[in-house]
Amino acid sequence: MTGVIRPGEVIVDEAGAIAQLHGIGVQRVGDRFYAWGENKAAGSTFTAVSCYSSADLATWRFEGEALTVGEGDLAADRIVERPKVLAHPDGRFVMFLHIDSADYADARVGFAVADAPAGPYRYLGSERPLGNLSRDIGVYQEDGVGYLLSEDRVNGLHLYRLAPDYLSVESVVATTLKDDGSHGYESPTLIREGGLYYLFGSDLTGWAMNDNEVSTAADLTGPWSPWADIAPAGSATFESQVSIVVPVDGSHVYIGDRWTPDDLRTSPAVWLPIEIGAGAATLRWRDEWTIADLRGAAAPGDDA
Repeated sequence: MTGVIRPGEVIVDEAGAIAQLHGIGVQRVGDRFYAWGENKAAGSTFTAVSCYSSADLATWRFEGEALTVGEGDLAADRIVERPKVLAHPDGRFVMFLHIDSADYADARVGFAVADAPAGPYRYLGSERPLGNLSRDIGVYQEDGVGYLLSEDRVNGLHLYRLAPDYLSVESVVATTLKDDGSHGYESPTLIREGGLYYLFGSDLTGWAMNDNEVSTAADLTGPWSPWADIAPAGSATFESQVSIVVPVDGSHVYIGDRWTPDDLRTSPAVWLPIEIGAGAATLRWRDEWTIADLRGAAAPGDDA
């Protein structure tokens, strides 16, 4: 039986506990979706990266803490956010993290590895990619090549090509700014559909939500199109901040955080089908939906 997803509600696991899937990353491994999220039990500082799995995006099984508090970058007074994972062609799983000090002055990307999607992950360290600031991150993979998306509010939103082992950054592929030439967007995620790349991001408004945007390009190097809203203007993306857009059964699912700064642990999430195609991405509100509803859904400009 396929479970029902109700956007804007707190996610709970099979045991009824609040699922710690904040700043989520998702990958399909076999017949299950694996998800990694910030465990916000301690608020904004680091507790753990939690791992869950699901067959239908609605019923989540807790797989354990994939990365736990320790020393140095992983100390309890540190910021460890936006866990994203790629399956390396050699069979390992590589986790990417936003690593920072409590005042967000460090601005680094961290790397960890594991032999299985749930971990446990072994933390390897962090860097400023090619010397640049790195805060919110996303990842992308194509033909065995890994890419890191990283917000640098001095220079823009960078798309980096990863080294062959995925454990460092090799080169800048593209750097995008807002259309007015100011900083790039944060909380980036990237997909490819119908020969176009779709790059999503959120404006810099702290814990407050805003109208998230999308830009497209035929090549990762650009040129990138002007940014456009993905949800009704003024809706603040249905009061959420994009974390990832997930390909699912020929369609796509938008997952965004609805941050509750005074109680981050219970922050709900907005999970919605997103229509993508012909250079447009459109998010429409649904009170509830199931993964079965995605099958056969037409994208804008596609034949029904």
